[in-house]
Amino acid sequence: MSAEEVLRKYWGHTSFRSPQSEIIQSVTTGKDVLAILPTGGGKSVCFQIPALLKDGLCLVITPLIALMQDQVSQLKKKGIPAIAIHSGLGHREIDILLDNCVYGNQKFLYVSPERLKTDLFRERFRKMNVNLIAIDEAHCISQWGYDFRPPYLQIAELREIKVDVPFIALTASATKQVKEDIIEKLQLKNAHTFQKSFARENISLVIRKTEVKEKKALEILTKVPGSAIIYVRSRKSTQSIANFLQRSGISSTFYHAGLNHQDRAVRQAEWLRDSCRVMVATNAFGMGINKANVRTVIHLDIPENLESFYQEAGRAGRDGKRAYATVLYHTADIDSLKHKVEQSHPAFDYLRRIYQALANHFQLAEGAGQAESYDFDLEQFCKKFGLKSSAVYPALKRLEEAGLIQFNESFFRPSRLHITFDKKNIYEFQVAHERYDAIIKMILRLFGGEVYSDFVTISENQLAAALHQSVEEVKLQLQQLHQLQVLMYEPTQDGPQVTFVLARQDADHLPIDREKMESRRQLHFAKMNKIIQYAEQSQQCRTQFILEYFDEVTYDTCGICDVCLEKKKKVGKTAFADYQQQILYCLHDKKLSPEELTTSVAPKDADLFLEVMRTMIEENQLFYDAHWLLHLKK
Repeated sequence: MSAEEVLRKYWGHTSFRSPQSEIIQSVTTGKDVLAILPTGGGKSVCFQIPALLKDGLCLVITPLIALMQDQVSQLKKKGIPAIAIHSGLGHREIDILLDNCVYGNQKFLYVSPERLKTDLFRERFRKMNVNLIAIDEAHCISQWGYDFRPPYLQIAELREIKVDVPFIALTASATKQVKEDIIEKLQLKNAHTFQKSFARENISLVIRKTEVKEKKALEILTKVPGSAIIYVRSRKSTQSIANFLQRSGISSTFYHAGLNHQDRAVRQAEWLRDSCRVMVATNAFGMGINKANVRTVIHLDIPENLESFYQEAGRAGRDGKRAYATVLYHTADIDSLKHKVEQSHPAFDYLRRIYQALANHFQLAEGAGQAESYDFDLEQFCKKFGLKSSAVYPALKRLEEAGLIQFNESFFRPSRLHITFDKKNIYEFQVAHERYDAIIKMILRLFGGEVYSDFVTISENQLAAALHQSVEEVKLQLQQLHQLQVLMYEPTQDGPQVTFVLARQDADHLPIDREKMESRRQLHFAKMNKIIQYAEQSQQCRTQFILEYFDEVTYDTCGICDVCLEKKKKVGKTAFADYQQQILYCLHDKKLSPEELTTSVAPKDADLFLEVMRTMIEENQLFYDAHWLLHLKK
């Protein structure tokens, strides 16, 4: 099939977005590629389609477990074989999954970067028929990026094993320095670089300095219809802001990494289907979410850097219609951000103390625990060692940045099982152990022969309903069958996890480059100062400011950010007043939607006209009714 036929068959689309087609063409001809596509730009298609056009398997390296699980789930729904290997899986399960990649018909293998260092992975990788290696979130390889991950530096070693396999590196944002670093560290050969402009022509970037941020956010939501996301820094704030909005008559929910998987899934689903209008969340929310009709993204705290802000703001307006990305702040927020960034870089001695406490907590001897994952309750850990969670959390992130551990704040994996006996032995076991006959038959009936070759996701509730037993009885039988080694049963996991990327080290001699750690600290402060500058300046077009940060030089202004619109108002006072009069005339004796009003006036400057409407709403000259129709003040 051609690339277009594959797109139509599996994705239901008839054409590619620019520059997807050119990227796919380069990859399928065996070229190394660096693709920089903004959030929502369709990066995954750029490696998934080339992989489907060739024999063999595509290795996808990504640090985001939730995104990994989501993409595997989406591929399986399309009938495309795919598996994921990440922290939290046992050695035996990983062994079976890797065997399936060597001897089975898998098309995609998703792995977290720390897996690449293990002997088990390297040994099986040599035997795999690999057609492409895709590196997602490729900025993580660069120490100049905002999210440096040392395990990414191991990726280039795969070239020594698979010399002729092309690489495609993908990221949503990268400065010139980061792009150069990606090409160098991944050893991309004559790389074809594709970069879509960072400009989002339909998103109006707005900064509002205000003393009462919650009230201002409510004001924005009452004047801009449609779905919205509000980002806040703390978990506690997500709930308090959501409650405030509910009391104000706006349907809202909240989301953070501390909620269990079921709660997160339910809240996300409500928001996605528009039964809930506003999602109040920490930055744990949004990765992999592709909701087209988000009209407003509001930050109630200044983000730590422009990369994070750009990624989160880019979740608005994916349908191409006008949307708003607003940062609300007051003077104290600047000091708060500086304190947070300072706190996020604890002293080296404190890192050693936390590392030793982790080793004691999990009772790990030196040299033990490599690639092992452990359930981790941060509050319990802090209580046990007399520590403050506000100080421990950044220490864990720095230990992660140093490549010693991986800290997953919210890890969910549903229950899974795999029958280890062959068909003959399982039949003999059923005959000899009648009490397990019913549950084994039901497992085979529900999950088929795949359960012999692979781990399958199960629901104890579904099994219990089918067997007319309690869930507790089913779990007990599965545990007993696991102990008898008839099958491998892994119950649901739902909570934070710590993985030791390296075997446990001597805390007094941690392999941390202190000079590099200090340069990373300085980089974080430089990035923080840049976003403070973005918030406080009111002379340069905001889109232009962001484009320059990402080394995209332009002399054009966006015309729709708060800075551009303020300049338009001053220059075009006559046009502004004229549009006001036309709006008053059109709404004199009827109600119209914003779209109907725009059609009635047919303005020459649509952006200025929208700003006139927004100003009149802000000044209480216009109001929305319950159906989001505009009318004049009575």
